[in-house]
Amino acid sequence: MNQHTPAAGLLCAGLIGYCRAGFEKELAAELDDLAAEAGLIGYVRAEPNSGFVVYETFEPTPLGNFGNATDWQRATFARQLLPWFARVEGLPERDRATPIVDAVKASGQRFSGVMLETPDTDEAKQRSGFCKRFTEPLAKALEKAGCLRTSRAGLPVLHVLFSDATTAWLGAGQPGQCSTWPMGIPRLRMPSSAPSRSTMKLAEAFMVLLDDHERDNMLRAGQRAVDLGAAPGGWTWQLVQRGLRVTAIDNGPLRDTVMATEMVEHLRADGFTWRPHRPVDWLVCDMVEQPSRIASLMAEWVATGRCRYAVFNLKLPMKRRVEAVEQCRELIRKRLNSVGPFDLRIKHLYHDREEVTAFLMLKK
Repeated sequence: MNQHTPAAGLLCAGLIGYCRAGFEKELAAELDDLAAEAGLIGYVRAEPNSGFVVYETFEPTPLGNFGNATDWQRATFARQLLPWFARVEGLPERDRATPIVDAVKASGQRFSGVMLETPDTDEAKQRSGFCKRFTEPLAKALEKAGCLRTSRAGLPVLHVLFSDATTAWLGAGQPGQCSTWPMGIPRLRMPSSAPSRSTMKLAEAFMVLLDDHERDNMLRAGQRAVDLGAAPGGWTWQLVQRGLRVTAIDNGPLRDTVMATEMVEHLRADGFTWRPHRPVDWLVCDMVEQPSRIASLMAEWVATGRCRYAVFNLKLPMKRRVEAVEQCRELIRKRLNSVGPFDLRIKHLYHDREEVTAFLMLKK
């Protein structure tokens, strides 16, 4: 972000990130690092199992000073990451709109849209119905007050996070800097013909880790892919649905619905030692193994040109999640630095649990 963006002068109070409940500690560590890198001075507040983390600066700070700290893709454990500029407390049950509109007016910032959200917790989800009902009345009140300009390109989107029934955090979602999905969660449906729910992880990975242009140009029908640890076939099924021919590597069986596509070759072999006779376009891997072993294997495939692109899961230890991710980053960096520049993207997806999903490729 630079000083010439429409919201660069907006005075902000810090950063707010959404995450899976139980991963607040990991996200807090990341926000602390991002803030320090940007030269911000403040502190982190994170309540266990709340589903969100707040970094608060000691003084109001122009948004332009945050630099790339507001880029949600840089925080592995953030589903959403926003600069926040106001916390509205004590919202009256019969008129929640007025205090929110007043806080937006006081900021001096106009917005192109409004998105009402809650943390992803069982308790907070009970307010999702209210958010749907309240979105239109709040938008009309904001428009009447001159705070909403839906036809103005380049303006941020106003995010209103209800952490409880009477408290709203107001954030400014910058175009290209934040997730465009409500609560940072892509809405996907489980296909009835898929062999396992793991297919949702790969579907979400393609949506989150690749942009529209990359999906159109890098993921095409007719390509060849390898799926390491394929059984029972959830990731293979996802690739086949996109028109890719897949070599599925696993000593276990694949579901009949996967093999019936006639686009899959199933080889009973060890995913750590098997190698293709010729390079493939995609490598995917969801093997249950130490994350360092998976990271090293993926780096080796990419470094030696056996695949162009790789998507893989890293199973994390519960007490050292951030450290495990950083160890994997370093292993990949050491292997690929001598080969050429590379792109590594790692995210804790909605369909992930004690794992993160990564995308890796060499830059051209």
